[in-house]
Amino acid sequence: FFSRGMTVIAFGLTALALLPLFAILSKILGEGISHLSWEVLVSLPAPVGVEDQPNGFANAILGTALMVGIATLFSVPIGVMTGIFLSEFGRENKAIANTIRFITVILSSVPSIVVGVFSYSLIVVTTKAFSGVAGGFALGIIMLPVVALTTEQALKLVPTSYRLASAGLGGGRFQTIFRIIIPSALPTITTGILLAASRAAGETAPLIVTALSSQFWPPLVDKLGEIIQSPIGAETISKLKEIPETLLTPTPSLSVLIYSYASSPYKEQNELAWTAASVLLGMVLIASVASRTVTRKRLQDQ
Repeated sequence: FFSRGMTVIAFGLTALALLPLFAILSKILGEGISHLSWEVLVSLPAPVGVEDQPNGFANAILGTALMVGIATLFSVPIGVMTGIFLSEFGRENKAIANTIRFITVILSSVPSIVVGVFSYSLIVVTTKAFSGVAGGFALGIIMLPVVALTTEQALKLVPTSYRLASAGLGGGRFQTIFRIIIPSALPTITTGILLAASRAAGETAPLIVTALSSQFWPPLVDKLGEIIQSPIGAETISKLKEIPETLLTPTPSLSVLIYSYASSPYKEQNELAWTAASVLLGMVLIASVASRTVTRKRLQDQ
């Protein structure tokens, strides 16, 4: 009787814990999917009150992808190398490893708005412009500790026998790390990167003070379109040189658009906010499912 009672209590508490999640999902999907269409995904935001013009947030989707891409390029190399050091070289350098680990854990708990203000003072003030680079840098700082700690734990899960077998066959330390250990831990590392990117895609506070927003296409998209349409030559090279400048302009994002439109007094913008929220939620769910699929497939192959 006691065992059955505890089982019922456990299931009840689990259902209670999942209730807020399902409530959020049902509300967002219920409000958002009804207004979701192909037009919304490929159009720019229309001015308020204009009914004969397509209304969407394609620019925010591209802007989010752009800044998360910048964040990934910044955080993954540093985070992975930090994780490798903590896992594989931490025993010989305990003081340094413990200090780095402590700083990494503290960084993971820093409020995102603080990261945004830091990026603002470092990049926006220096360049005198809100930009996708500043937003990507802020998101990269948020991703960095997640990638580093996930990499460390992933490498520690690799059996010691792998290391011993490699050493017994004459493999050097770096050969063992980069040819044996990292490939074995790659699914878990990939999962950590995807989850970190998903978290970064949903951040709002740091982007408000770094990337701001825009009602237009990210300038990088326009510039790439010009490059594709222009014949290969000196003009193409000159346009390629202008690409870095396109990253130093205000960049739209889904999270900031949701924040702005949700508090708008206009009904059409409120509806678009719900739709954008459902799209962002879908992107996060796809990343989560993809990470689990990669991990499961890799484990089956092993």
